[in-house]
Amino acid sequence: MCLARRRGPAYSGSTMFGLGVGELAIILIIVLIIFGAGKLPEIGEGLGKGIRSFRKAVKTSDEIDVTPEQGSGKGTDEQS
Repeated sequence: MCLARRRGPAYSGSTMFGLGVGELAIILIIVLIIFGAGKLPEIGEGLGKGIRSFRKAVKTSDEIDVTPEQGSGKGTDEQS
């Protein structure tokens, strides 16, 4: 009886998005070369703000309140 593990699409192991540690290191080095070490905190901050705003937008309800405001004094019946 063979007890070998099957490594299919559901196997996650120690990889992230199907990339190993070596591939992630190469991507990080390329990003460092393109943007420089000084820009990385700014890029991370912008990415963090974007993720936070996305999560906030997902958590809020999609309902739109269409009820008219009460006590505004402007009715549709009042015409001069």
